[in-house]
Amino acid sequence: MKLLITGANGQLGCELQRQLREGACALGPIPERLKNATVLAVDLPVLDIADRAEVVAFVRRQQPDVILNCAAYTNVDGCEVHREDAFRANAIGPANLAQAAEKVGARLVHVSTDYVFSGQENGGISLDEAARPAPQSAYGETKLLGEEYVRQFCRRYFVVRTAWLYGRTGKNFVRTMASLGAKPGHLEVVDDQRGNPTNAEDLAWHLLQLAVSHNYGVYHCTGTGVCSWYEFTREILRLTGGVAELTPCTSAEYAQKHPGSARRPAWSALENRMLACTIGDHMRPWQEALADFFATGGFEN
Repeated sequence: MKLLITGANGQLGCELQRQLREGACALGPIPERLKNATVLAVDLPVLDIADRAEVVAFVRRQQPDVILNCAAYTNVDGCEVHREDAFRANAIGPANLAQAAEKVGARLVHVSTDYVFSGQENGGISLDEAARPAPQSAYGETKLLGEEYVRQFCRRYFVVRTAWLYGRTGKNFVRTMASLGAKPGHLEVVDDQRGNPTNAEDLAWHLLQLAVSHNYGVYHCTGTGVCSWYEFTREILRLTGGVAELTPCTSAEYAQKHPGSARRPAWSALENRMLACTIGDHMRPWQEALADFFATGGFEN
């Protein structure tokens, strides 16, 4: 098989390449069909997914069997200011990839986000794939539009929503908090936003399982269990021996100190119901996956 990975330099793209190269991860082996796959890993400036002509020509030339789209504008606050850039990366890019995939008969695995939901749900019930999206930020709005384009233009699609993602490469919440927590100081973290921390290793493994299946549709794929950003940070500092002082704050208090920040979901916990009903949900409890991340040198990479 031939796989095309877009956004290949990001944390998820790098993790996919690692598993395809090594043939396995903590969750087990990758699918047998992918162990000798040809992997085309691209990012800017090699391929601009927002350029339709460029995408169509590239995909026609390469003829991939599967496209894994990890490219996105993920700076949530930046999306509010640079909405056109967010629109191009999060909506137009997926539309172009979907149309190109359809032309060559490829499957498209597209990664989306919990931010497509309002975050205002009550009752502490995790949201499954039947829940109605209602984004509250430019990031969520553009990502939802990208989902809709994928579903409209490509028949063989997997839209996979994840949340609170961290990996071995690049900037993410876990690496930032571990670094800040290693030095004396004060960390103030929001304690009234709750969701599912997700290790990129677990997500990537499930994406590869989906990529060789015929179970097309919309999926949620997040770590098991729910916590707040404050509880997440507390566990990060515990595992790394952090010395910084950690205190909780409310979203309102954070917004007052950071007036340019985008609105975040108060409740964005997802339920991996489609995984459980198809290929199986093997996502680890978030605490276990986080401990393994540090134990296997994820922070040092």
